[in-house]
Parts: sequence; structure tokens; C-alpha cells
Amino acid sequence: MTRNRTLRGQGLTWAPTRSSAASDRSTSPIYQLKVTLANIRPPIWRRLQVRGDISLFRLHEILQRAMPWTDSHMHQFIVGRTYYGRADSQLRMEILSDRSNTLAEVAPAPRRRFIYEYDFGDSWEHEIVVEKILPSDAPARCPECLAGERACPPDDCGGFPGYEHLLKVLGDSKHPDHEEMREWLGRLFDPEAFDLVSVNRRLGRLR
Repeated sequence: MTRNRTLRGQGLTWAPTRSSAASDRSTSPIYQLKVTLANIRPPIWRRLQVRGDISLFRLHEILQRAMPWTDSHMHQFIVGRTYYGRADSQLRMEILSDRSNTLAEVAPAPRRRFIYEYDFGDSWEHEIVVEKILPSDAPARCPECLAGERACPPDDCGGFPGYEHLLKVLGDSKHPDHEEMREWLGRLFDPEAFDLVSVNRRLGRLR
């Protein structure tokens, strides 16, 4: 039975949306993922909870907001020797659709590992580990970030070698490129900053 609610004095009718109703009835298990940006020390990481039945493309959207990146470059998932993403004839390799394959299909058990690569030029590789799989009725708001450390590098800074150079320049006010780098960033940048509330606010827009 569809439940409708009339807004008093306005003559309007409200009913739960299909997406919210579907979320309430979800029988998909909850995946807890540890996402770590490769080749950077101290590590930059996020711990996320997501539904196992989401597509890899949906996971891409979640990762973009959790780090966060600007989603202005191509991406792919690498599971063993299989690649998932958007087909591109110029890459000369077989790529399966990340919209047609789910997280649970490519990582069906705890401790499974795979790679999420963002920006093929800078090649930001994220190591994703399935820490545990919880039952569908476990109390959780998905997607949700549980914890994390350190700020995500700025887009287009040149991968991890460029990021190391960026930090060196920003940390030395006498460096000849210091002012130019600050102007390029256009904002203050604290590599140690991590705001869990802000991350979950961005993720909340995907629910």
C-alpha cells in the first residue's frame, strides 16, 4: 500500500520516493572498504561503508567525493588483470563497463584487493581493501565515511612526484616557485587536514 501524506493547509501530497523506498528494502550486504592512495607517506586514506550492490561507476562517484577529487579526468578499476571503466578505442585494451558490474561481483569476499586509478596522466592509484562485509540489516548510512587521514592532493599537480615537489615548495617561503605555486592553488592547502563532517556531507548528496 502506498502511503501518502497531505501537507496541512497546502493541499499537497507527499509519498516516499522510489529511491528512498528501495534503500529501505535493500537486502545487499554492507561493504567496509579501506581506500589508500598509493606511493605517498604518511598515507592518505579513507574508511568507507557502501552497499555491495552498487555499480563500480557508483563507487567511482563515492570515491571522488570521499577524497575528494574534481572528477575532471578518466578513471578505471583494475581487478587482477581485468579492467573496468569507460570503453576507449585509443587505449587498445579490453575494458568492461563499470556501469554493468557491481562491487560485490568483483570483490565477493573480505580481504579482496583491487585498484581504482584516477587521471591516467597523473596516475593516482588507490588501493582498495575489503575489510569486512556486514549483513544488510546492520545499522549504517550508506555511503558513509567512518574515518580517514590527511588531505587529498590537488588535481593536476603531477602525480605523487609532483605532489612531493608541491609540498616542498609550499613549505619553503624562500623557494623561487613559492608564490607561483600558491597562486596556482588559489587557496590555502594543509596536507594534514581531514574533515570527516565535510566528507559525509558530500557523500550524503549521493544517498
